Amino acid sequence: MPSAVHIDIDHDSSTAPFDQLRLQIIEQVRSGQLIAGTKIPTVRALAVEVGLAPNTVAKAYRELGEEGVIETRGKQGTFIAAGGDPIRTGAEKAATMYVRELRHVGISDEEILGFVRSALRGAE
Repeated sequence: MPSAVHIDIDHDSSTAPFDQLRLQIIEQVRSGQLIAGTKIPTVRALAVEVGLAPNTVAKAYRELGEEGVIETRGKQGTFIAAGGDPIRTGAEKAATMYVRELRHVGISDEEILGFVRSALRGAE
């Protein structure tokens, strides 16, 4: 399963790699690409994925945690934190749990999207 986080590090940029990582995650949260409750890769996994040192990713995660963008839940992992809008946050968490549960029982992402589209049509 692909990572929910999509990061492109420009090593020729004047912006430090850890700042690029941090800013891209923030932008993905703001744009709705990453929603509350979404599990993000471990420090080591993301470091390998984007070609950065684990300490660089750890520094970005620390700052994102201090800013309230992500939260670590011990052994469960690191997740996108809830925002300031409780209705939106609840909806985002429900959507994330729905997808997680259906994937767990082997339903494909295309089938999940089909279910959602049918539900949207039926709710009119």
